[in-house]
Amino acid sequence: MDAQITPIEIGLTAAIVAVEGDEPMILIAADGGPSDGLAGLPFGPFDPVAHRTFEMGLRAWVEAQTGLSVGYVEQLYTFGDRGRHAVVRDAGPHVVSIGYLALGRLPENAGVLQASGARFEPWYRFFPWEDWRDTRPAILNSVILPMLQEWAKQPETAGPRLALGRRERLRLCFGVGGSPWDEEKVLDRYELLYEAGLVEETRRDGRRAALARNKLPSLGEPMRFDHRRILATAIARLRAKLKYRPVIFELMPADFTLTELQRTVEAISGRHLHKQNFRRLVETASLVEPTGEVSTTTGGRPAARFRFRREVIQERPAPGLRLGGRS
Repeated sequence: MDAQITPIEIGLTAAIVAVEGDEPMILIAADGGPSDGLAGLPFGPFDPVAHRTFEMGLRAWVEAQTGLSVGYVEQLYTFGDRGRHAVVRDAGPHVVSIGYLALGRLPENAGVLQASGARFEPWYRFFPWEDWRDTRPAILNSVILPMLQEWAKQPETAGPRLALGRRERLRLCFGVGGSPWDEEKVLDRYELLYEAGLVEETRRDGRRAALARNKLPSLGEPMRFDHRRILATAIARLRAKLKYRPVIFELMPADFTLTELQRTVEAISGRHLHKQNFRRLVETASLVEPTGEVSTTTGGRPAARFRFRREVIQERPAPGLRLGGRS
């Protein structure tokens, strides 16, 4: 008797990032499917007949779903855990999704998104512990760290043997015990919260750690399927990429003030930057050049306007913003 073969379906999921004012925004698709009203990233199937490449397929249905034409796109990771689009005893196709990071600017015509039902939302709604621009997020000391520290004291459960134990991973991911906070460890922190059964997605996926808890804390908004894991991967990738590629300018208008550039970098990295150190860093890296124009909308002295100096891409192999320690 032939064993039943579970079909596999290839999906494409896009974390599309823009910046509005001082807020990093993520594109949320219109509700569809068994989402229970949860926010989700734009996603759709890969059609090998209609789409010659994964990226061409992604661009095609993102424009069809949202009315947007995305600019910079890069592949993140392949997400294939059983349970992404399935429930217990579900015999439907197992969905393997290829995640993408895409960068762009908010559309000038808001009706483009309104017609599709899509919208941009601040990404710190989903990861409130990642925003350190003003101060250390209160949710860390009041909720997250006490619960993780209690979880870390418990015996390790059976499963794959990890190189680091719970306490060491907690120290490295969340900067406790004298370790520094690393803004790039967005995915590591989410994975630790998931393993500890502290995020709603864990309960929805039927994980024992969450089912054993009487009540889960409110740790940011959950998302449909594993879209919050994909978004965490995208944020981590973008924060790391700032340091060795000029991707920040994909989020900027054609010309800008240095204050606007600094606020955009702070929004993405989730950290406050010293003004003079930042300007010295930008000048040393030769990433921008003056346009000769000034802005009078700053409320103070007129501010010089700059543009991205594209020649830097040919001049250096890694022209990014190598941010120093936290100020």
